[in-house]
Amino acid sequence: MNTTALAAALQLLLAATFFVIPVVAWLRGGASQDAAEAEIRRQGHSLSVLARHGIAFREKPWELALALTIGATVTALGVLNLTGSPTGRLLSWIVEPLVLLGVGFITTGQVFATAYTRAAFARSSDPALHSVDATALIAAANTAFPAWLRPLVLTRFALATLGSALVLVLLWV
Repeated sequence: MNTTALAAALQLLLAATFFVIPVVAWLRGGASQDAAEAEIRRQGHSLSVLARHGIAFREKPWELALALTIGATVTALGVLNLTGSPTGRLLSWIVEPLVLLGVGFITTGQVFATAYTRAAFARSSDPALHSVDATALIAAANTAFPAWLRPLVLTRFALATLGSALVLVLLWV
């Protein structure tokens, strides 16, 4: 397999994650929100604690649209690179750094959601958040998602960061 084909394969794998993960989040986000709300009530807090701080596990329409658009863009780049198009290579040099930085940043938040949530709750000026068990909250929300989703999120993180860097190297050589 030549380097351009390998770069295209990495792009197509990353693109696939942008179709699967957001659709699952769209379909199961309501159940995830319900589980998080049940956990907040179990901890003795009002649901307003979540609402006041914008903590939601439902996928918003614009988030779904953005993810699908990223998936379509990366798919187009992969297909262009598979066909040997110089346009695919050029556009990959423009888009892949954005994927590396932007998607890498966003997926870092997803990979480390529990740690980030705990830290944000601890820094908050709202004393109600200090007593929320963030680990239990995130764990409850995650019960609504299939067990294979977490490994796929980790895979997307690896493909968006290391994979994007590798795509740039492969297209350079």
